[in-house]
Amino acid sequence: MNINIITEEISNKLQEMSNEQHQQVLEFVRSLVNSKQTGVSGKTLLSFAGKIPPGELELMKQAIEEGCEKVNTNEW
Repeated sequence: MNINIITEEISNKLQEMSNEQHQQVLEFVRSLVNSKQTGVSGKTLLSFAGKIPPGELELMKQAIEEGCEKVNTNEW
């Protein structure tokens, strides 16, 4: 999408917002500009595909199911 089209659409949407919403948008944009993205491409990660033995994967799956899929309804 062309930057001019994006800028125009953002400007149009800002016209519909309150001053408080303008401030939230500004804070969000600043956070995006200041964020440092880290990581590697998916292509790089493909070299790790199949490296974990199936038995270990099954143990990991069981641990997740036993420890992470429980909801404590009295917690809140």
